[in-house]
Amino acid sequence: MKAVIFGGGGFIGSSIVDRLLADGHELRIFERPRVEPYRSFLPSEKVEWLTGDLLSQHEVAEAVDGMDAVVHLVSSTLPKSSNDDPIYDVQSNLVATLQMLNAMVQKDVRRIVFISSGGTVYGSPVYLPIDENHPTEPHVSYGITKLAIEKYLLMYQRMYGVKATILRVTNPFGERQRVETAQGAVGVFLHRALNNQPIEIWGDGSVTRDYIYVRDVAEAFARAIRYEGPHSVFNVSSGRGTDLNELISLIEQVIGHDVERRYLPSRPFDVPTSVLSPELALQELGWAPRTSLKEGLASTAQWISQKIEHVPH
Repeated sequence: MKAVIFGGGGFIGSSIVDRLLADGHELRIFERPRVEPYRSFLPSEKVEWLTGDLLSQHEVAEAVDGMDAVVHLVSSTLPKSSNDDPIYDVQSNLVATLQMLNAMVQKDVRRIVFISSGGTVYGSPVYLPIDENHPTEPHVSYGITKLAIEKYLLMYQRMYGVKATILRVTNPFGERQRVETAQGAVGVFLHRALNNQPIEIWGDGSVTRDYIYVRDVAEAFARAIRYEGPHSVFNVSSGRGTDLNELISLIEQVIGHDVERRYLPSRPFDVPTSVLSPELALQELGWAPRTSLKEGLASTAQWISQKIEHVPH
């Protein structure tokens, strides 16, 4: 299959690209200008690397031309900062996605897999674990925009026959996670722990999240791109809750020493507990997470350690 991966050079995208290449797909990767390929690709791997602006209708139309599928991983905002400028969030994410969908219709591309947010689209849980039928009441603009994109994907599926598969990914972590942009607690905590810096925790450490290793996420995308069944929305999650104190204890076990913890006042937008059920993905995609949190933490710690060693002091 020929697929274009919007955001294929990033933390999650690069894992998905590697996984799709293993299946023999031909890939076109669309990234922001000045983003360099994250590795050198083998002559046997069919990869075309493009850079451009997601808001450019012309560049996006060129990127989807001749493709069988689109994988849409781009978000220009983060959950915690999206409320600062909701208009930018909508313009850069929702409007850009609508332009992408129009380009797909125009170029007769019939399949899209979209990364949505398992952490933010549901809001405060009414019951646990959260399944795909749970109410969606996002607290942040990021989640509202993701949900709006989901609804438009389903509208284009009904109107134009574009097969839409939406993966609501919980809290992904793993190699190539950008710690400098505060992209997830695991990356930030591990980076600080390995640098012997204190870990800052908002609240008492009881905030509970569902962490999923990035290669397990990539496996879900590899299955979703081939999926022909009737469902459109899937949780991609471990199905297991881990609070921040437990997470730090696991990190201490993995790195072999204690870490200083600093507790700060809790933040109003943090939902106390969010754990998602991955049952539907198991039934429909045959997907289940394979990597335990501790195994994933060990792999990620090893990767961050290597990065720290190569930083010029």
